[in-house]
Amino acid sequence: MAHAVEEAGPARPLTMADGTPLKVALARATRRSKIRAFLLVAPLLLFILVTFIFPIVDMLMRSVDNPEVNEAIPQTVAELENWDGEGLPQDAVFAAFIQEMGDRSEGQRRNIGRMGARLNYEDGGFRSLINKSQRAAAKIQDDPMQFALVGFDERWEDKATWPTLDALAETPEFAEVLPETAALLRKWETGNSPFAEKTPKPETYPTLLTELESAQADGSLDRLLPLVQAENEELAALLEKTATGAGEIRENPLRFALVGVDPDWGKPRTWTIIKQVSSPITFSYYLNAVDRTYDIEGNIVMQPEWKQIYVQLFMKTIYVSIGVTVACLILAYPISYLLATLPPSKGNLLLILVLLPFWTSLLVRTTSWIVLLQTQGVINDTLVFLGILSDDNRIEMIYNMTGTIIAMTHILLPFMVLPMYSVMKTISPSYMRAARSLGANPLIAFVRVYMPQTVPGIGAGSILVFILAIGYYITPALVGGQDGQLISNFIAYHMQKSLNWGLAAALGTILLAGVLVMYWLYDRLVGIDNMKLG
Repeated sequence: MAHAVEEAGPARPLTMADGTPLKVALARATRRSKIRAFLLVAPLLLFILVTFIFPIVDMLMRSVDNPEVNEAIPQTVAELENWDGEGLPQDAVFAAFIQEMGDRSEGQRRNIGRMGARLNYEDGGFRSLINKSQRAAAKIQDDPMQFALVGFDERWEDKATWPTLDALAETPEFAEVLPETAALLRKWETGNSPFAEKTPKPETYPTLLTELESAQADGSLDRLLPLVQAENEELAALLEKTATGAGEIRENPLRFALVGVDPDWGKPRTWTIIKQVSSPITFSYYLNAVDRTYDIEGNIVMQPEWKQIYVQLFMKTIYVSIGVTVACLILAYPISYLLATLPPSKGNLLLILVLLPFWTSLLVRTTSWIVLLQTQGVINDTLVFLGILSDDNRIEMIYNMTGTIIAMTHILLPFMVLPMYSVMKTISPSYMRAARSLGANPLIAFVRVYMPQTVPGIGAGSILVFILAIGYYITPALVGGQDGQLISNFIAYHMQKSLNWGLAAALGTILLAGVLVMYWLYDRLVGIDNMKLG
């Protein structure tokens, strides 16, 4: 008997009432729900980006950003690339530097000011050197020989040099050997006349150089020097020296002119520092933050001993943070245990006392410790009243490390109590009763049964207190004095006073990296999953 089998056609997709495929409708609904969820968290996400992520990114960029020199003197930086670091740079470097320093536009003046501040971080005194050179650059461009003479020998800057030459210009011997110079000196208005000039006319300087070189070549200078020597022996030696070096001065006037502005421009070290910090990206801030620097050959070396402060500050900050964390743990553990085991009515009252500091300004709490700890404060007065101390032997507990640790321990104590309390509150009393019933004495039961269950709270409180302590600023600033300052105080100093934001950013980045390393170590040793904040 045959049975006919009817083949089914292709399955039709499920649709909504309006004919839209169910799969498409579900995708649209899911997409709309995701958009709504994102819009709900968008304000919080934006807040975190603006107040947390962007500042950290900006700090990281500032710690290596180094545009000041390259923006102010780009041509000079380009020419310095061809300098091997031996001796002074080539003449093209001096020419480019003077040209860029002589630019009087508002933007360039601002760039040069920033460059001076940046270079001053590397070597004190650079700011004044740059400012002095900026003021003189335009004059050098107009009259380089005047500055070149001073750069060749600073005696040309002596107030008596040119008046003495002016007097000698009236003699026939001087006029015969240096005729054009004598004529120009006679035109120089001196004395108390309203038209008096402080220095000879600009053309006097190149003319003097040319004639001195010629006079030495033909031997006529030997006839003039005895006359000058009779008037001023030092001036005669100066003329002879200048005649010998006249050719070199005329070949390199800008080099000598810049040295005439300040002798530091004649030292290779000055140009080495400029070249070292000319890169748009630098790691010198990080080197400075760990008491290192570059030497003149570009090698990483230790800072001078009197500058080696930051490594010690980092170590002191870590020691203080560990000490405060341990002190908070010792004080907070019994308080947390008491909070967790007291009846609710009494426990809530004690919890309010723990939370009470949060209702008081941090500044008020810190200044209260100043009143308590100062030499004539409440604690010392009480100890003197009880006869424990004599009035002449009061304890110094403020404006030192002691005051810093005491105040920070008090302020951070609630941050240790709350995580431990939240964990202890979840521990059932039946565990201790079971241990006691199995023969353990109270101490053994507490150490082997109760305490291991509080490790997540201990870890949470410890890491929270340590992270807060390592970056604390206001309390060490107020009660620490010079001895109780931590790395955060120096970060604030460089941001607010020295304006060395690059170094401040490098110090902050190292501090952040240290916290992340500590967090990683905690995760490896204890396990971050075991940390509970409640």
